[in-house]
Amino acid sequence: MIEELLMAAAGAAAAMAVYTGAAARIVKQYERGVVFRFGRLRQDVRTPGFTMIVPVVDRLHKVNMQIVTMPVPAQEGITRDNVTVRVDAVVYFKVVDAAEALIRVEDYKFAVSQMAQTSLRSIIGKSDLDDLLSNREKLNQGLELMLDSPAIGWGVQIDRVEIKDVSLPETMKRSMARQAEADRERRARVINADAELQASKKLAEAAGVMSAQPAALQLRLLQTVMAVSAEKNSTLVLPIPVELLRFLERATPGAGAEEADGAATRPAAPPVYPRGLVDGAGVEPVEDLTGASVEPAPPKE
Repeated sequence: MIEELLMAAAGAAAAMAVYTGAAARIVKQYERGVVFRFGRLRQDVRTPGFTMIVPVVDRLHKVNMQIVTMPVPAQEGITRDNVTVRVDAVVYFKVVDAAEALIRVEDYKFAVSQMAQTSLRSIIGKSDLDDLLSNREKLNQGLELMLDSPAIGWGVQIDRVEIKDVSLPETMKRSMARQAEADRERRARVINADAELQASKKLAEAAGVMSAQPAALQLRLLQTVMAVSAEKNSTLVLPIPVELLRFLERATPGAGAEEADGAATRPAAPPVYPRGLVDGAGVEPVEDLTGASVEPAPPKE
């Protein structure tokens, strides 16, 4: 009798152990357990830790509640200004309602991926190339709104959307490089012209100060000679300004008069006859283009 009771107790213990092993479940901290009993959803979502279900009757589905990082495959499209681009992005989302994520959509990850690709193509067609390159924050917000509206009904929340890269054709890259180079050159020319204008104003002021004292030109010339000679050059090219020559001319007023008197007293050059003729014998009269014709001297007898 006692042996039968022990055998029955052992059998019951074994059956309880098997039942416990079949019914016991462990839900991790970042998961939630959704239970279906005979195909119907149980309202109580199992929290992290140890939980029990009815074997054969219940089915426990674990849903990951972590933020999922999903890359969006590169999508090729034409922008609003007719430029072919290739854009890829990344979507960060998480499940906020485990039951809705299992019931409302068959595969919420695949659904979010397809919706992200479609929305990215739509954004490409509505945007200009400059917006894709420089105004990505606004486009990211637009993508997030487009994804979050249908995803919230699936128990999924879009955390953020980021455009990773925008690939352009090589011809467009070269055109943009030429445009940037031309803009840089234009800015350089404007800066150079502005510098020339400022320098010309300062030079005009300096010329006005030097014109009051002509000796200042000599001092400036000496400073230039000193600056050039400090380089230890074997050849020195020294420009002489016209103002210095005028200053020297005013300093020696008698030089011009002496040159004029010397030109007036200088004898006229004798006439030159062709070689082989003596005193112009046999030379026909030559018409002077500046006055009356000149008759040659008669030959000597």
